Amino acid sequence: MSVDQKMSSRKKKDPTRRNVVLLRLIPRYPASISTVQLRDALLQEDPDFDISPRSLQRDLEGMLNGRFNLMCSKDHEDAAIRRKRPYRWSYEPHARAGAPVMSSAEALALCLSENHLRHLLPPDVMALLGPHFSDAHSRINGQISGGHGRWAQRVRSIPNGKALLPAVVDGTVWNTVAEALLHQRQLQVDYLSRTKGESKRMTLHPKGLVSRGPASYLIASVSGYQDVRHFALHRIAQASLLDIRSDDDGFEMDHYLPGAAFTPRQGSGNIELIADIHPQLAWTLRETPLCEDQHLEALEATDWVRIHAHLPDDQENFWWLYSLGDNIRVLQPSGLREAILDRNQRVISLY
Repeated sequence: MSVDQKMSSRKKKDPTRRNVVLLRLIPRYPASISTVQLRDALLQEDPDFDISPRSLQRDLEGMLNGRFNLMCSKDHEDAAIRRKRPYRWSYEPHARAGAPVMSSAEALALCLSENHLRHLLPPDVMALLGPHFSDAHSRINGQISGGHGRWAQRVRSIPNGKALLPAVVDGTVWNTVAEALLHQRQLQVDYLSRTKGESKRMTLHPKGLVSRGPASYLIASVSGYQDVRHFALHRIAQASLLDIRSDDDGFEMDHYLPGAAFTPRQGSGNIELIADIHPQLAWTLRETPLCEDQHLEALEATDWVRIHAHLPDDQENFWWLYSLGDNIRVLQPSGLREAILDRNQRVISLY
């Protein structure tokens, strides 16, 4: 027997690798997968995972079911589902995430991301990730006396600037939108127009999803129109998945975003910003530059610093510069300088 044949024989006799892959293939309830589908998927992963349906069923009903909280359709409360063959398998809804055990680094990454995602995703979607976060916390708590445990207690992720509470998104709407995107299906929605203040029913061709600050937006075109728009998920009152394929039209998110209304542009190109800035702001921009070609130079007879930088001519940059208040004096371009001066005069008039 050759070396390769001996290795293959050992892999077939040792079920550990096969069971690790098997556990990854089983979805969480209400999704499910049949014994036949599991066997086929195992063979696609590795031909050495060949196992008879009877042996696979025995493994699932025995050791794996006892350790990993699996559900079988033969135990379902619905008699019609119990009678169906082949049996179907799922993890229990709140079962731990299963195999393999995550590393300390993976657990820390999940713990840090949990607070960040809590402000981006609706409760129903966060609930889907709950078992994974629980596993991560259990892993960290098990090492609480070591360095990893102390790190988890002392590391936090906080937003840069004022963080608004996330907009409330209906969980059913979120799930329907996700299904439409994943399976390229059209959506029928009741959408509340911010400008008109009333709901309108429309059919959408989903293109993508964007998370921006406390809100998430569906990128889509309206049926009968070619232009692509974005729709705030929290203003979708109702969404229905249609069994009609959506038009993709070669949409590319990275090409769409620069010209989208998320950051309305004042002009088509970039501006060359020339400004004098406070020394504390200069420290910040030395460490975290505005752009790759940023240049700072010392000014005579003052501790202020002159900055040169090329920036997109959009509202996001305008509002950031305006928010710096008396920490910056814009010199060029003249249009930006005048816009800030005009805005300041209007603010003064309110007081």
